[in-house]
Amino acid sequence: MKDFKLQGLYAITDSTLMPDTDSMLFQVEQALRGGAQIIQYRDKSTDQTRRLQQALALLDLCHQFDRPLLINDDTELAKACQADGVHLGQSDGNIRQAREYLGPQAIIGNTCHSSLELAQTACDQNADYVAFGAFFPSSTKPNATPAPIALLSEARSTLPVPVVAIGGINMDNAGQVISAGADMIAVIHSLFACEDICARAGQFHSLFN
Repeated sequence: MKDFKLQGLYAITDSTLMPDTDSMLFQVEQALRGGAQIIQYRDKSTDQTRRLQQALALLDLCHQFDRPLLINDDTELAKACQADGVHLGQSDGNIRQAREYLGPQAIIGNTCHSSLELAQTACDQNADYVAFGAFFPSSTKPNATPAPIALLSEARSTLPVPVVAIGGINMDNAGQVISAGADMIAVIHSLFACEDICARAGQFHSLFN
């Protein structure tokens, strides 16, 4: 599973913008057709049956495009649906434990906010990528601590893993974080709230080419 390339548009699902499974699958397919390289399933509800069904459907869709599906903050769900990996926040479990549970091939990412120290710890624990942000005001996490753009170039030059930029990224500022060193840009609203998701994904994808 680690053969997947960790670069480009990293699209994250949103249960508000995707109120049911059909709309979620349609929107994610449009993102994949446009060039999304990684999909993260993010759903904070407690409906475990629905979450498993959606994750399984997403996994099948992602693999049709030869793209990985990661699960947000839930190693149990990642294991149950045999997803390609998991993304962990700072309060969502230990990277080493997740590695033992999911196996050596799982892709494991870690949120590091604006801290190079947290990122280095994640690398020491064998994370596959680290995510920094928020770089811009974010509707998903409006209270997130701002991260300086310069952090990306510093991280790129000192860390051995790919770097994700997250938080309020749109077509007006994506080039800025990519130029600063982001290997991936994580996007929710600027992609999935767009009228033409496929075209918008293509615009983001073109920034890496």
